[in-house]
Amino acid sequence: MSVSPFRARWSLDPNIRFLNHGSFGACPTEVLQAQSELRARLEAEPVRFFVREYEAMLDEARVALAAFVGADADNLAFVPNATAGVNTVLRALRFEPGDELLTTNHEYNASRNALDWASSRWGAKVVVAKLPWPHPTPAAIVEAVLAHVTPRTRLVLLDHISSQTALVLPIQELARKLRERGVETLVDGAHGPGQVPLSLRELDVGYYTGNCHKWMCAPKSVAFLHVRRDLQAPLKPLSVSHGHNSTRKDRSHFRLDFDWTGTSDPTPALCVPHALRVMGGMLPGGWPALMADNRDKVLAARRMLCERLGVEPHCPEEMVGAMATVGLPDGFPLQPPPPFFLDPLQDRLFHEWRIEVPVTAWPQAPQRHLRLSAQLYNTHTEYQTLAEALEALLR
Repeated sequence: MSVSPFRARWSLDPNIRFLNHGSFGACPTEVLQAQSELRARLEAEPVRFFVREYEAMLDEARVALAAFVGADADNLAFVPNATAGVNTVLRALRFEPGDELLTTNHEYNASRNALDWASSRWGAKVVVAKLPWPHPTPAAIVEAVLAHVTPRTRLVLLDHISSQTALVLPIQELARKLRERGVETLVDGAHGPGQVPLSLRELDVGYYTGNCHKWMCAPKSVAFLHVRRDLQAPLKPLSVSHGHNSTRKDRSHFRLDFDWTGTSDPTPALCVPHALRVMGGMLPGGWPALMADNRDKVLAARRMLCERLGVEPHCPEEMVGAMATVGLPDGFPLQPPPPFFLDPLQDRLFHEWRIEVPVTAWPQAPQRHLRLSAQLYNTHTEYQTLAEALEALLR
Protein backbone atom coordinates (compact mmCIF):
# COMPACT_ATOMS: atom_id res chain seq x y z
CA MET A 1 0.00 0.00 0.00
CA SER A 2 1.07 3.62 -0.48
CA VAL A 3 3.07 4.72 2.55
CA SER A 4 3.53 8.27 3.81
CA PRO A 5 7.13 9.32 4.47
CA PHE A 6 5.91 10.39 7.91
CA ARG A 7 4.80 6.86 8.78
CA ALA A 8 8.34 5.93 9.83
CA ARG A 9 8.03 8.45 12.67
CA TRP A 10 5.42 6.19 14.31
CA SER A 11 5.56 2.51 15.33
CA LEU A 12 2.19 1.70 13.78
CA ASP A 13 1.59 -1.78 12.37
CA PRO A 14 2.73 -1.54 8.72
CA ASN A 15 0.02 -3.99 7.63
CA ILE A 16 -2.87 -1.85 8.90
CA ARG A 17 -4.37 1.22 7.24
CA PHE A 18 -4.87 3.18 10.44
CA LEU A 19 -7.63 5.75 9.82
CA ASN A 20 -8.63 6.08 13.48
CA HIS A 21 -6.16 8.44 15.11
CA GLY A 22 -9.08 10.09 16.88
CA SER A 23 -9.93 7.22 19.22
CA PHE A 24 -6.69 6.91 21.19
CA GLY A 25 -4.08 8.88 19.27
CA ALA A 26 -0.71 7.44 18.30
CA CYS A 27 2.58 8.54 19.84
CA PRO A 28 5.69 9.11 17.67
CA THR A 29 8.62 6.84 18.43
CA GLU A 30 10.84 9.83 19.30
CA VAL A 31 8.45 10.78 22.08
CA LEU A 32 8.21 7.20 23.32
CA GLN A 33 12.00 7.07 23.44
CA ALA A 34 12.08 10.25 25.52
CA GLN A 35 9.53 8.69 27.86
CA SER A 36 11.68 5.55 28.21
CA GLU A 37 14.68 7.70 29.13
CA LEU A 38 12.63 9.55 31.75
CA ARG A 39 11.43 6.27 33.23
CA ALA A 40 15.01 5.00 33.41
CA ARG A 41 16.04 8.23 35.14
CA LEU A 42 13.20 7.82 37.63
CA GLU A 43 14.04 4.23 38.46
CA ALA A 44 17.77 4.97 38.80
CA GLU A 45 17.05 7.12 41.87
CA PRO A 46 13.32 7.49 42.66
CA VAL A 47 13.81 9.80 45.67
CA ARG A 48 16.02 12.20 43.73
CA PHE A 49 13.55 12.17 40.85
CA PHE A 50 10.34 12.71 42.82
CA VAL A 51 11.61 14.83 45.70
CA ARG A 52 14.39 16.90 44.14
CA GLU A 53 13.65 17.11 40.40
CA TYR A 54 10.00 16.41 39.64
CA GLU A 55 8.43 19.73 40.60
CA ALA A 56 10.69 21.79 38.35
CA MET A 57 10.17 19.40 35.44
CA LEU A 58 6.41 19.52 35.90
CA ASP A 59 6.50 23.33 35.96
CA GLU A 60 8.44 23.27 32.67
CA ALA A 61 5.86 20.94 31.10
CA ARG A 62 3.00 23.15 32.29
CA VAL A 63 4.61 26.27 30.83
CA ALA A 64 5.07 24.56 27.45
CA LEU A 65 1.47 23.35 27.47
CA ALA A 66 0.21 26.81 28.47
CA ALA A 67 1.99 28.41 25.52
CA PHE A 68 0.42 25.87 23.15
CA VAL A 69 -3.18 26.23 24.40
CA GLY A 70 -3.02 29.98 25.02
CA ALA A 71 -3.40 29.94 28.79
CA ASP A 72 -1.83 31.10 32.04
CA ALA A 73 0.22 28.16 33.34
CA ASP A 74 -1.11 28.72 36.88
CA ASN A 75 -4.61 27.84 35.65
CA LEU A 76 -3.58 24.43 34.32
CA ALA A 77 -3.45 21.07 36.08
CA PHE A 78 -2.41 17.74 34.61
CA VAL A 79 -4.96 14.92 34.87
CA PRO A 80 -4.89 11.40 33.39
CA ASN A 81 -7.53 12.00 30.69
CA ALA A 82 -10.39 14.29 29.76
CA THR A 83 -12.94 12.02 31.45
CA ALA A 84 -11.06 12.49 34.71
CA GLY A 85 -11.14 16.24 34.10
CA VAL A 86 -14.92 16.23 33.64
CA ASN A 87 -15.37 14.12 36.77
CA THR A 88 -13.08 16.39 38.78
CA VAL A 89 -15.28 19.41 38.08
CA LEU A 90 -18.60 17.64 38.54
CA ARG A 91 -17.57 16.04 41.84
CA ALA A 92 -16.47 19.42 43.23
CA LEU A 93 -19.59 21.42 42.38
CA ARG A 94 -22.67 21.64 44.57
CA PHE A 95 -26.21 21.82 43.26
CA GLU A 96 -29.72 22.11 44.65
CA PRO A 97 -32.77 19.93 43.94
CA GLY A 98 -34.38 21.26 40.78
CA ASP A 99 -31.20 22.76 39.39
CA GLU A 100 -30.67 22.02 35.71
CA LEU A 101 -27.47 20.70 34.11
CA LEU A 102 -27.61 21.22 30.37
CA THR A 103 -25.83 19.18 27.72
CA THR A 104 -26.47 18.04 24.13
CA ASN A 105 -27.38 14.76 22.49
CA HIS A 106 -23.87 14.72 20.95
CA GLU A 107 -22.13 14.52 24.34
CA TYR A 108 -19.60 11.72 24.85
CA ASN A 109 -21.10 8.78 26.74
CA ALA A 110 -18.52 8.71 29.55
CA SER A 111 -18.94 12.42 30.27
CA ARG A 112 -22.71 12.14 30.04
CA ASN A 113 -22.57 9.35 32.63
CA ALA A 114 -20.60 11.63 34.94
CA LEU A 115 -23.23 14.34 34.48
CA ASP A 116 -26.03 11.87 35.24
CA TRP A 117 -24.20 10.78 38.40
CA ALA A 118 -23.75 14.38 39.56
CA SER A 119 -27.39 15.21 38.94
CA SER A 120 -28.63 12.16 40.85
CA ARG A 121 -26.32 12.98 43.77
CA TRP A 122 -27.89 16.42 44.29
CA GLY A 123 -31.39 15.90 42.95
CA ALA A 124 -30.65 18.06 39.92
CA LYS A 125 -32.06 17.48 36.44
CA VAL A 126 -30.13 16.78 33.23
CA VAL A 127 -31.58 18.67 30.27
CA VAL A 128 -30.56 17.56 26.77
CA ALA A 129 -30.56 19.93 23.81
CA LYS A 130 -31.02 18.08 20.52
CA LEU A 131 -28.67 19.56 17.94
CA PRO A 132 -29.67 19.74 14.27
CA TRP A 133 -28.17 16.77 12.43
CA PRO A 134 -27.35 16.28 9.65
CA HIS A 135 -26.73 19.66 7.99
CA PRO A 136 -26.16 21.79 11.12
CA THR A 137 -24.91 25.35 11.08
CA PRO A 138 -23.09 27.17 13.89
CA ALA A 139 -26.02 29.54 14.32
CA ALA A 140 -28.52 26.68 14.52
CA ILE A 141 -26.45 24.92 17.18
CA VAL A 142 -26.18 28.07 19.29
CA GLU A 143 -29.93 28.53 18.99
CA ALA A 144 -30.63 24.90 19.94
CA VAL A 145 -28.54 25.11 23.11
CA LEU A 146 -29.75 28.53 24.24
CA ALA A 147 -33.37 27.47 23.76
CA HIS A 148 -32.93 25.12 26.74
CA VAL A 149 -31.36 27.65 29.13
CA THR A 150 -33.71 28.57 31.99
CA PRO A 151 -33.32 30.43 35.30
CA ARG A 152 -32.52 27.03 36.87
CA THR A 153 -29.60 26.24 34.53
CA ARG A 154 -26.42 26.00 36.61
CA LEU A 155 -23.89 24.44 34.24
CA VAL A 156 -23.59 23.51 30.58
CA LEU A 157 -21.43 20.54 29.52
CA LEU A 158 -20.37 20.74 25.87
CA ASP A 159 -18.05 18.76 23.63
CA HIS A 160 -15.58 20.95 21.76
CA ILE A 161 -15.53 18.31 19.01
CA SER A 162 -18.13 15.59 19.20
CA SER A 163 -16.72 12.08 19.35
CA GLN A 164 -19.76 10.50 17.68
CA THR A 165 -20.08 12.98 14.82
CA ALA A 166 -16.70 14.77 14.64
CA LEU A 167 -18.63 18.03 14.68
CA VAL A 168 -16.67 21.13 15.74
CA LEU A 169 -19.09 23.08 17.91
CA PRO A 170 -19.09 26.92 17.99
CA ILE A 171 -17.75 26.85 21.54
CA GLN A 172 -16.61 30.47 21.75
CA GLU A 173 -19.98 31.87 20.67
CA LEU A 174 -21.84 29.47 22.94
CA ALA A 175 -19.66 30.28 25.94
CA ARG A 176 -20.07 34.02 25.43
CA LYS A 177 -23.85 33.85 25.20
CA LEU A 178 -24.04 31.50 28.20
CA ARG A 179 -21.90 33.89 30.29
CA GLU A 180 -24.30 36.70 29.38
CA ARG A 181 -27.00 34.56 31.00
CA GLY A 182 -24.87 33.90 34.09
CA VAL A 183 -24.20 30.24 33.23
CA GLU A 184 -20.76 28.62 33.40
CA THR A 185 -19.55 26.15 30.76
CA LEU A 186 -17.58 22.94 31.18
CA VAL A 187 -15.98 22.01 27.86
CA ASP A 188 -15.07 18.40 27.18
CA GLY A 189 -12.21 19.14 24.81
CA ALA A 190 -10.98 15.56 24.47
CA HIS A 191 -10.37 16.06 20.72
CA GLY A 192 -9.62 19.77 20.68
CA PRO A 193 -5.94 20.45 21.46
CA GLY A 194 -3.79 19.75 18.43
CA GLN A 195 -6.73 19.16 16.10
CA VAL A 196 -7.96 22.76 15.92
CA PRO A 197 -6.33 26.05 17.01
CA LEU A 198 -7.06 26.78 20.68
CA SER A 199 -6.68 29.86 22.87
CA LEU A 200 -8.15 29.34 26.32
CA ARG A 201 -7.70 33.02 27.15
CA GLU A 202 -9.93 33.99 24.24
CA LEU A 203 -12.37 31.16 24.90
CA ASP A 204 -12.73 32.24 28.54
CA VAL A 205 -14.87 29.31 29.69
CA GLY A 206 -15.07 28.34 33.34
CA TYR A 207 -13.67 24.86 32.83
CA TYR A 208 -11.92 23.18 29.89
CA THR A 209 -10.38 19.72 29.88
CA GLY A 210 -8.48 18.29 26.93
CA ASN A 211 -6.40 15.23 26.10
CA CYS A 212 -2.72 15.50 25.27
CA HIS A 213 -2.45 11.90 24.03
CA LYS A 214 -4.76 12.30 21.04
CA TRP A 215 -3.90 15.07 18.57
CA MET A 216 -0.93 16.44 20.51
CA CYS A 217 0.55 12.91 20.28
CA ALA A 218 1.94 12.73 23.82
CA PRO A 219 2.08 9.32 25.54
CA LYS A 220 -1.13 7.85 26.94
CA SER A 221 -2.44 8.98 30.34
CA VAL A 222 -1.97 12.73 30.14
CA ALA A 223 -4.57 15.43 29.77
CA PHE A 224 -5.12 18.86 31.30
CA LEU A 225 -7.79 20.66 33.25
CA HIS A 226 -7.96 24.43 32.85
CA VAL A 227 -9.97 26.29 35.48
CA ARG A 228 -10.60 30.02 35.49
CA ARG A 229 -8.91 31.63 38.50
CA ASP A 230 -12.11 32.70 40.24
CA LEU A 231 -13.48 29.13 40.15
CA GLN A 232 -10.42 27.27 41.45
CA ALA A 233 -10.99 27.43 45.23
CA PRO A 234 -13.61 24.66 45.59
CA LEU A 235 -11.91 22.25 43.17
CA LYS A 236 -9.99 19.25 44.46
CA PRO A 237 -8.36 16.42 42.50
CA LEU A 238 -10.11 13.06 42.53
CA SER A 239 -7.39 11.92 44.97
CA VAL A 240 -6.89 14.48 47.76
CA SER A 241 -3.30 14.31 48.95
CA HIS A 242 -0.53 16.30 50.64
CA GLY A 243 -1.34 19.59 48.98
CA HIS A 244 -4.59 19.96 50.90
CA ASN A 245 -2.92 21.09 54.14
CA SER A 246 0.26 22.52 52.67
CA THR A 247 1.42 25.82 54.19
CA ARG A 248 3.54 26.79 51.18
CA LYS A 249 3.01 30.31 49.88
CA ASP A 250 5.10 30.14 46.71
CA ARG A 251 2.30 28.61 44.59
CA SER A 252 -1.47 28.42 44.58
CA HIS A 253 -3.44 25.76 46.40
CA PHE A 254 -4.82 24.72 43.01
CA ARG A 255 -1.32 23.75 41.91
CA LEU A 256 -0.36 22.25 45.27
CA ASP A 257 -3.47 20.07 45.24
CA PHE A 258 -3.15 18.81 41.65
CA ASP A 259 0.63 18.54 41.24
CA TRP A 260 0.96 15.66 43.70
CA THR A 261 -1.92 13.23 44.16
CA GLY A 262 0.20 10.24 45.15
CA THR A 263 2.82 8.12 43.43
CA SER A 264 2.10 7.53 39.75
CA ASP A 265 4.02 7.51 36.48
CA PRO A 266 4.56 11.20 35.70
CA THR A 267 6.42 10.65 32.43
CA PRO A 268 3.45 11.19 30.09
CA ALA A 269 2.99 14.74 31.43
CA LEU A 270 6.72 15.41 31.43
CA CYS A 271 6.87 14.38 27.75
CA VAL A 272 4.33 17.01 26.67
CA PRO A 273 7.02 19.60 25.73
CA HIS A 274 8.86 16.97 23.68
CA ALA A 275 5.67 15.89 21.90
CA LEU A 276 4.91 19.52 21.03
CA ARG A 277 8.41 20.00 19.62
CA VAL A 278 8.42 16.76 17.65
CA MET A 279 5.00 17.26 16.09
CA GLY A 280 5.57 20.97 15.54
CA GLY A 281 8.82 20.21 13.71
CA MET A 282 7.41 17.77 11.17
CA LEU A 283 6.30 20.46 8.70
CA PRO A 284 8.07 23.75 7.89
CA GLY A 285 5.04 25.74 9.02
CA GLY A 286 4.90 24.09 12.43
CA TRP A 287 1.65 23.32 14.20
CA PRO A 288 -0.53 25.66 12.07
CA ALA A 289 0.65 23.86 8.92
CA LEU A 290 0.14 20.44 10.53
CA MET A 291 -3.45 21.21 11.55
CA ALA A 292 -4.22 22.69 8.13
CA ASP A 293 -2.69 19.67 6.37
CA ASN A 294 -4.74 17.21 8.43
CA ARG A 295 -7.92 19.18 7.83
CA ASP A 296 -7.35 19.44 4.07
CA LYS A 297 -6.66 15.70 3.93
CA VAL A 298 -9.81 14.66 5.78
CA LEU A 299 -11.99 17.05 3.76
CA ALA A 300 -10.63 15.60 0.51
CA ALA A 301 -11.26 12.08 1.81
CA ARG A 302 -14.81 13.01 2.82
CA ARG A 303 -15.55 14.48 -0.61
CA MET A 304 -14.21 11.40 -2.36
CA LEU A 305 -16.09 8.91 -0.17
CA CYS A 306 -19.36 10.82 -0.34
CA GLU A 307 -19.12 10.84 -4.14
CA ARG A 308 -18.25 7.15 -4.35
CA LEU A 309 -21.05 6.13 -1.96
CA GLY A 310 -23.63 8.58 -3.31
CA VAL A 311 -24.27 10.36 -0.02
CA GLU A 312 -24.26 13.99 1.10
CA PRO A 313 -21.78 15.45 3.62
CA HIS A 314 -23.18 15.59 7.13
CA CYS A 315 -22.05 19.12 7.95
CA PRO A 316 -20.46 22.19 6.34
CA GLU A 317 -16.68 22.29 5.94
CA GLU A 318 -16.37 25.11 8.47
CA MET A 319 -17.43 22.64 11.19
CA VAL A 320 -14.76 20.03 10.35
CA GLY A 321 -11.34 19.66 12.00
CA ALA A 322 -9.10 16.65 11.36
CA MET A 323 -12.01 14.19 11.64
CA ALA A 324 -15.12 13.84 9.50
CA THR A 325 -18.10 11.51 9.25
CA VAL A 326 -19.46 9.86 6.12
CA GLY A 327 -22.94 8.38 6.18
CA LEU A 328 -23.34 4.77 5.13
CA PRO A 329 -26.02 4.33 2.45
CA ASP A 330 -28.81 1.77 2.60
CA GLY A 331 -27.63 -1.60 1.45
CA PHE A 332 -25.35 -2.78 4.21
CA PRO A 333 -27.07 -5.71 5.92
CA LEU A 334 -28.41 -5.09 9.40
CA GLN A 335 -26.34 -6.75 12.07
CA PRO A 336 -27.01 -7.92 15.62
CA PRO A 337 -26.40 -5.24 18.27
CA PRO A 338 -22.66 -4.49 18.21
CA PRO A 339 -20.39 -5.04 21.20
CA PHE A 340 -19.00 -2.02 23.06
CA PHE A 341 -16.96 0.19 20.68
CA LEU A 342 -17.05 -2.31 17.80
CA ASP A 343 -19.63 -2.42 15.01
CA PRO A 344 -19.59 -5.69 12.99
CA LEU A 345 -18.86 -3.70 9.82
CA GLN A 346 -15.82 -2.19 11.53
CA ASP A 347 -14.69 -5.73 12.34
CA ARG A 348 -15.09 -6.86 8.70
CA LEU A 349 -13.13 -3.87 7.39
CA PHE A 350 -10.37 -4.75 9.82
CA HIS A 351 -10.16 -8.47 9.21
CA GLU A 352 -10.89 -8.55 5.47
CA TRP A 353 -9.28 -5.29 4.35
CA ARG A 354 -6.84 -4.44 7.15
CA ILE A 355 -8.51 -1.06 7.65
CA GLU A 356 -9.03 0.40 11.12
CA VAL A 357 -11.87 2.92 11.01
CA PRO A 358 -14.75 3.37 13.48
CA VAL A 359 -18.35 2.67 12.44
CA THR A 360 -20.98 4.27 14.62
CA ALA A 361 -24.73 3.70 14.84
CA TRP A 362 -25.80 7.29 15.40
CA PRO A 363 -28.12 8.82 16.36
CA GLN A 364 -29.52 5.28 16.48
CA ALA A 365 -29.49 2.06 14.49
CA PRO A 366 -29.94 1.36 11.62
CA GLN A 367 -28.40 4.76 10.78
CA ARG A 368 -24.62 4.36 10.70
CA HIS A 369 -21.62 6.34 9.62
CA LEU A 370 -17.84 6.12 9.38
CA ARG A 371 -15.64 8.54 11.27
CA LEU A 372 -12.47 9.36 9.37
CA SER A 373 -9.33 10.74 11.00
CA ALA A 374 -6.39 12.35 9.24
CA GLN A 375 -2.86 12.50 10.64
CA LEU A 376 0.43 13.14 8.87
CA TYR A 377 1.05 9.41 8.45
CA ASN A 378 -2.16 8.92 6.41
CA THR A 379 -2.32 9.03 2.60
CA HIS A 380 -5.17 9.60 0.16
CA THR A 381 -4.61 6.08 -1.20
CA GLU A 382 -5.68 4.65 2.16
CA TYR A 383 -9.03 6.41 1.93
CA GLN A 384 -9.43 5.21 -1.66
CA THR A 385 -8.88 1.64 -0.45
CA LEU A 386 -11.59 2.21 2.15
CA ALA A 387 -13.96 3.34 -0.63
CA GLU A 388 -13.17 0.21 -2.63
CA ALA A 389 -13.81 -1.98 0.40
CA LEU A 390 -17.17 -0.34 1.08
CA GLU A 391 -18.22 -0.66 -2.57
CA ALA A 392 -17.28 -4.34 -2.52
CA LEU A 393 -19.27 -4.95 0.67
CA LEU A 394 -22.27 -3.14 -0.81
CA ARG A 395 -22.11 -5.40 -3.86
